Amino acid sequence: MTAVQIILGFVLVQRLVELALARRNTERLLAAGGVEHGGEHYPYLVALHAAWLAALVFTVPVDTPANPFWLAVFILLQIARIWVIASLGRFWTTRIITLPGAPLVARGPYRFTRHPNYLVVAAEIAVLPLVFGAWPIALVFSILNAVMLRTRIATEDRVLADRRKRTT
Repeated sequence: MTAVQIILGFVLVQRLVELALARRNTERLLAAGGVEHGGEHYPYLVALHAAWLAALVFTVPVDTPANPFWLAVFILLQIARIWVIASLGRFWTTRIITLPGAPLVARGPYRFTRHPNYLVVAAEIAVLPLVFGAWPIALVFSILNAVMLRTRIATEDRVLADRRKRTT
Protein backbone atom coordinates (compact mmCIF):
# COMPACT_ATOMS: atom_id res chain seq x y z
CA MET A 1 0.00 0.00 0.00
CA THR A 2 1.12 3.53 -0.71
CA ALA A 3 1.12 6.57 1.58
CA VAL A 4 -1.92 7.94 -0.27
CA GLN A 5 -3.89 4.74 0.26
CA ILE A 6 -2.92 4.44 3.93
CA ILE A 7 -3.60 8.06 4.84
CA LEU A 8 -6.84 8.42 2.89
CA GLY A 9 -7.99 5.01 4.11
CA PHE A 10 -7.30 6.12 7.68
CA VAL A 11 -9.31 9.32 7.18
CA LEU A 12 -12.22 7.42 5.64
CA VAL A 13 -12.35 4.89 8.50
CA GLN A 14 -11.95 7.68 11.05
CA ARG A 15 -14.86 9.62 9.57
CA LEU A 16 -17.10 6.53 9.46
CA VAL A 17 -16.36 5.76 13.12
CA GLU A 18 -17.05 9.40 14.00
CA LEU A 19 -20.35 9.33 12.12
CA ALA A 20 -21.39 6.27 14.13
CA LEU A 21 -20.43 8.01 17.38
CA ALA A 22 -22.23 11.18 16.29
CA ARG A 23 -25.37 9.22 15.42
CA ARG A 24 -25.35 7.50 18.80
CA ASN A 25 -24.86 10.81 20.63
CA THR A 26 -27.53 12.50 18.50
CA GLU A 27 -30.06 9.77 19.28
CA ARG A 28 -29.31 10.01 23.00
CA LEU A 29 -29.54 13.80 23.05
CA LEU A 30 -32.83 13.81 21.14
CA ALA A 31 -34.25 11.12 23.43
CA ALA A 32 -33.28 13.28 26.42
CA GLY A 33 -35.21 16.26 25.01
CA GLY A 34 -32.53 17.77 22.80
CA VAL A 35 -33.51 19.96 19.87
CA GLU A 36 -31.81 20.03 16.48
CA HIS A 37 -31.07 23.37 14.83
CA GLY A 38 -29.86 24.03 11.29
CA GLY A 39 -30.96 20.65 10.03
CA GLU A 40 -31.76 22.16 6.65
CA HIS A 41 -28.08 22.81 5.92
CA TYR A 42 -26.76 19.53 7.35
CA PRO A 43 -27.04 17.53 4.08
CA TYR A 44 -24.91 20.19 2.35
CA LEU A 45 -22.28 19.85 5.05
CA VAL A 46 -22.18 16.08 4.60
CA ALA A 47 -21.99 16.46 0.81
CA LEU A 48 -19.14 18.96 1.12
CA HIS A 49 -17.07 16.63 3.28
CA ALA A 50 -17.80 13.60 1.10
CA ALA A 51 -16.87 15.55 -2.03
CA TRP A 52 -13.63 16.73 -0.40
CA LEU A 53 -12.56 13.20 0.41
CA ALA A 54 -13.72 11.92 -3.00
CA ALA A 55 -11.73 14.68 -4.73
CA LEU A 56 -8.62 13.46 -2.96
CA VAL A 57 -9.31 9.78 -3.66
CA PHE A 58 -10.00 10.33 -7.36
CA THR A 59 -7.47 13.03 -8.24
CA VAL A 60 -4.35 12.36 -6.17
CA PRO A 61 -2.18 9.79 -7.95
CA VAL A 62 -1.77 6.74 -5.74
CA ASP A 63 2.03 6.94 -5.90
CA THR A 64 2.22 10.56 -4.71
CA PRO A 65 4.68 10.90 -1.83
CA ALA A 66 3.48 12.48 1.39
CA ASN A 67 5.06 15.78 2.37
CA PRO A 68 6.53 15.16 5.86
CA PHE A 69 5.86 18.69 7.14
CA TRP A 70 2.18 18.74 6.15
CA LEU A 71 1.75 15.16 7.33
CA ALA A 72 3.08 16.15 10.77
CA VAL A 73 0.64 19.08 10.85
CA PHE A 74 -2.20 16.74 9.88
CA ILE A 75 -1.24 14.31 12.67
CA LEU A 76 -1.30 17.19 15.18
CA LEU A 77 -4.75 18.11 13.89
CA GLN A 78 -5.92 14.56 14.59
CA ILE A 79 -4.75 14.91 18.18
CA ALA A 80 -6.69 18.19 18.40
CA ARG A 81 -9.72 16.45 16.87
CA ILE A 82 -9.64 13.75 19.56
CA TRP A 83 -9.27 16.45 22.23
CA VAL A 84 -12.37 18.23 20.95
CA ILE A 85 -14.44 15.04 20.78
CA ALA A 86 -13.30 13.92 24.23
CA SER A 87 -14.01 17.36 25.70
CA LEU A 88 -17.59 17.38 24.41
CA GLY A 89 -18.12 13.73 25.33
CA ARG A 90 -21.79 12.78 25.00
CA PHE A 91 -22.57 16.21 23.52
CA TRP A 92 -20.32 15.76 20.44
CA THR A 93 -22.30 15.30 17.24
CA THR A 94 -22.01 16.35 13.62
CA ARG A 95 -25.33 18.16 14.02
CA ILE A 96 -26.28 21.19 16.10
CA ILE A 97 -28.23 19.69 19.00
CA THR A 98 -29.04 21.65 22.14
CA LEU A 99 -30.19 20.04 25.34
CA PRO A 100 -32.25 22.50 27.39
CA GLY A 101 -30.75 23.05 30.81
CA ALA A 102 -27.42 21.44 29.97
CA PRO A 103 -24.41 23.62 30.77
CA LEU A 104 -22.09 24.75 28.01
CA VAL A 105 -18.90 22.72 27.80
CA ALA A 106 -16.04 24.87 29.09
CA ARG A 107 -13.21 22.34 29.32
CA GLY A 108 -10.48 21.29 26.93
CA PRO A 109 -10.14 23.55 23.90
CA TYR A 110 -13.51 25.15 24.73
CA ARG A 111 -11.67 27.11 27.45
CA PHE A 112 -9.90 29.00 24.68
CA THR A 113 -12.35 29.33 21.80
CA ARG A 114 -16.05 28.82 21.09
CA HIS A 115 -15.61 26.66 17.99
CA PRO A 116 -12.48 24.50 18.21
CA ASN A 117 -14.10 21.70 16.22
CA TYR A 118 -14.69 24.03 13.28
CA LEU A 119 -11.12 25.33 13.51
CA VAL A 120 -9.75 21.79 13.38
CA VAL A 121 -12.00 20.79 10.49
CA ALA A 122 -11.15 23.93 8.51
CA ALA A 123 -7.46 23.24 9.01
CA GLU A 124 -7.87 19.58 8.01
CA ILE A 125 -9.66 20.54 4.80
CA ALA A 126 -6.69 22.69 3.86
CA VAL A 127 -3.87 20.55 5.23
CA LEU A 128 -4.71 17.03 4.04
CA PRO A 129 -4.61 17.98 0.35
CA LEU A 130 -1.31 19.77 0.99
CA VAL A 131 0.14 16.49 2.30
CA PHE A 132 -0.05 15.37 -1.34
CA GLY A 133 0.60 18.72 -3.01
CA ALA A 134 -3.04 19.04 -4.07
CA TRP A 135 -3.30 22.76 -3.35
CA PRO A 136 -6.23 23.34 -5.74
CA ILE A 137 -8.34 20.93 -3.66
CA ALA A 138 -7.18 22.68 -0.49
CA LEU A 139 -8.15 26.07 -1.93
CA VAL A 140 -11.52 25.15 -3.43
CA PHE A 141 -12.77 23.15 -0.46
CA SER A 142 -11.46 25.68 2.06
CA ILE A 143 -13.54 28.37 0.35
CA LEU A 144 -16.62 26.13 0.19
CA ASN A 145 -16.16 25.16 3.84
CA ALA A 146 -15.84 28.81 4.87
CA VAL A 147 -19.15 29.54 3.19
CA MET A 148 -20.76 26.59 4.97
CA LEU A 149 -19.25 27.52 8.33
CA ARG A 150 -20.57 31.04 8.07
CA THR A 151 -24.11 29.66 8.19
CA ARG A 152 -23.34 26.90 10.66
CA ILE A 153 -21.53 29.07 13.20
CA ALA A 154 -24.20 31.77 12.97
CA THR A 155 -26.86 29.13 13.69
CA GLU A 156 -24.92 27.68 16.60
CA ASP A 157 -24.14 31.09 18.09
CA ARG A 158 -27.80 32.11 17.82
CA VAL A 159 -29.11 29.02 19.63
CA LEU A 160 -26.43 29.15 22.34
CA ALA A 161 -26.55 32.92 22.94
CA ASP A 162 -28.84 32.76 26.00
CA ARG A 163 -26.80 30.01 27.63
CA ARG A 164 -23.58 31.93 27.00
CA LYS A 165 -25.04 35.01 28.71
CA ARG A 166 -25.84 32.92 31.79
CA THR A 167 -22.30 31.56 32.04
CA THR A 168 -20.46 34.89 31.76
